[in-house]
Amino acid sequence: MTLTLYNTLTRRKEPFRPIDPANVRMYVCGPTVYDFAHIGNARPVIVFDVLFRLLRHLAAEGEWDGGKGETKVTYARNITDVDDKINARAIERYPELPPTEAIARLTAETTEQFHKDIAALGVLPPTVEPRATQSIPEMRALIEALVANRHAYVAQDHVLFDVTSMPDYGRLANRSLEEMEAGARVDVAPYKKGPMDFVLWKPSKPGEPAWPSPAGIAVPGRPGWHIECSAMADRWLWQEPQLKGVLSAAGLARPHVFDIHGGGIDLVFPHHENELAQSRCAHGTPVMANVWMHNGFLQVEGEKMSKSLGNFVTIRELLEEWPGEVIRYQMLKTHYRQPIDWTGSATRQARLELIKFSRFLRGGWKATSDEISPSFRDALEDDLNTPEALAGLHNLLSEFSALSHDGTQQEARLNWLVNSMALLGFHELHLFEQRLIESKKLDKERVNSLISSRNAARKAKNFKEADRIREELKAMGIQLKDAKDPETGEIVTTWEVMR
Repeated sequence: MTLTLYNTLTRRKEPFRPIDPANVRMYVCGPTVYDFAHIGNARPVIVFDVLFRLLRHLAAEGEWDGGKGETKVTYARNITDVDDKINARAIERYPELPPTEAIARLTAETTEQFHKDIAALGVLPPTVEPRATQSIPEMRALIEALVANRHAYVAQDHVLFDVTSMPDYGRLANRSLEEMEAGARVDVAPYKKGPMDFVLWKPSKPGEPAWPSPAGIAVPGRPGWHIECSAMADRWLWQEPQLKGVLSAAGLARPHVFDIHGGGIDLVFPHHENELAQSRCAHGTPVMANVWMHNGFLQVEGEKMSKSLGNFVTIRELLEEWPGEVIRYQMLKTHYRQPIDWTGSATRQARLELIKFSRFLRGGWKATSDEISPSFRDALEDDLNTPEALAGLHNLLSEFSALSHDGTQQEARLNWLVNSMALLGFHELHLFEQRLIESKKLDKERVNSLISSRNAARKAKNFKEADRIREELKAMGIQLKDAKDPETGEIVTTWEVMR
């Protein structure tokens, strides 16, 4: 099967073929570092991590370079470290510091926490992770190009993109300009030519980060939100010499156009629509990226996540309660384009399924080949269908038992299971249950001691005390199982982490 991906721009699934067979290029919008990342932020990070892993797997197999296996995969995910929200939060959190120092401290701390959180979710580092503040020269150059070719204009020390200069503006969001203008707010800035024109550059207020402005503007300023991704994608996916591959056959290579652009569905408009407009108009290209991929919304217990509803959950808070593997697994049980309802019951079910895999692999099977399950591969190549891929892996467990007479077939399925789970980001799964116990900070000696005390209480017919100990163990997350030994007739108690 050939990798097919749903393209938001064309609204259909299409076979994926990289522009340059030597280098697959992908850009995903990263965090704005003003606060802890929430569980909704985790979804695109996990989704596109799986896609990154799949692309690398296919590249190693020689999918696009005639079997050589030399194709690079360049994955750029940015950090937005200049933004109005950052400025406001920095002053609120560190009022004793000068604004620029407060901003620097906030962005550094928040970025570090973001990296810790997503590492716990099993996410690989991207190939490059540029920061907006490190790409100001590229943004200014892009703005200068847009002004020069009359797609942007200067007004009151601002530079704005003129959306009427692009006839098909709104194509990605599937909205006409007239429709968007009708829905625009009444309080449009007086210096705008049109209500949908958006800011590329604006003057900085006292204490805010500032750089020399483009387009002949005398006062220092800072970039708007949308321009940064256009500039960073172009720099890191095309301009950097160390990231350039050998260009494909004549007529196929299109500089300034890359393969895949990803992000959450909430970014389609205005952010991605404006990125696309800037890049196309600056470079004169028909598209910015060939494939636009967007993951669906996330809600919590059936409601939109909101601080006002009290259901706003950060990744860090979830990690205090659940191992990262459980959070990742739960995310992948829903197709990335579908909305996901984050519930406690679904999290518990995800933990249960991982325990099932962990117990099956308890012996610590080491793969003797790099093969993955054919059905698993077909599912992932069908627009990253992770629910179907996981269902196929559960089927492998049943097949294994049915093939007890055929050691060769059993070995093949063990290889498939270990390698397929690793491709999804789950490594050393045979240790998961042990890690689960350790993550709960359970003292095994304490558990066994309490069980001995309970057994003694039962023998003494002190059932009240036995029940009390059971409840204590239950509060520790321990589930007891009492069974009669068929030989001695004695009651034997075993325990496991509560499901």
